[in-house]
Amino acid sequence: MTVDVNKTDGPDATPPAGPEAIKAIPVRHPGRYVSAAVALALLGSVIYAFAQGNINWDAIPEYFFDDRILHGVWNTLLLTVLSMVIGIVGGILLAVMRLSKNPVTSSIAWFYIWFFRGTPVLVQLFVWFNLGLVFEYINLGPIYKDYWSSFMTPLLTALLGLGLNEAAYMAEICRAGLLSVDEGQSEASHALGMSHTKTLRRIVIPQAMRVIVPPTGNEVINMLKTTSLVSAVQFADLFKEAQDIGQNAGSPVEMYFLAAAWYLIMTSILSIGQYYVERYYARGSSRSLPPTLLQRVKAAVLPARRPKGVSA
Repeated sequence: MTVDVNKTDGPDATPPAGPEAIKAIPVRHPGRYVSAAVALALLGSVIYAFAQGNINWDAIPEYFFDDRILHGVWNTLLLTVLSMVIGIVGGILLAVMRLSKNPVTSSIAWFYIWFFRGTPVLVQLFVWFNLGLVFEYINLGPIYKDYWSSFMTPLLTALLGLGLNEAAYMAEICRAGLLSVDEGQSEASHALGMSHTKTLRRIVIPQAMRVIVPPTGNEVINMLKTTSLVSAVQFADLFKEAQDIGQNAGSPVEMYFLAAAWYLIMTSILSIGQYYVERYYARGSSRSLPPTLLQRVKAAVLPARRPKGVSA
């Protein structure tokens, strides 16, 4: 009589041996520690260099809320808003013209975009500011007539230089957004008897906003920084006011740091607004929206709530 040693039936049966536990060994990345050490060393050297420099750091908080600085901040924000309004309205019109089947309007829009995207903003500002050397008067018939130097103020120069240039970039952004909407949407709208204008306003543009909004937010932030160029045409923006204070107080570098701090504050606020606007327009395309900053803080600080009836 033979006995099967591998027998698994009966009360005396031995259970089969299970698989051995896998011992996971994390992959080491020594390069990360080296790169982190190098980055910290470089950062420390930069901080040390500025600490040893002949910089009057007390001048920055002294003038941070100066009336002239606050006036420059207001002018910078005002110029940003007005220039973006001109750019967005002009960009939508140019995008519609560019997509038109009319070859004349399409060619005009193409030439406008080609010209303003191909020339620097600073050059455009100087052209508008110095047109008084070419035209002595501006004559609009019975509506308006005056000397060009009196008509072309620094504010108007800044608005034309920044707004018209921005319209060229917004035209391409809007055109990309309009092309992202399927043509079947427009065909179905026309089949229902909707006009071309109503189709754009009610069907195409709302769907294109998901594509248009993110780059538009970047353009707003970029416009805020580009306004510093208008100091060249004597407009009293933040950079111009800080520059004047620095020259009079004998601390030009300190005022540049002050202006940079104000630009960082304003761009940070705009970045937060851009995040929430993008989150709003992503509701129709994303099933789960990314958590907001407040929700992330709550999740990290507050303990997770347990469902009712579940004991710890």
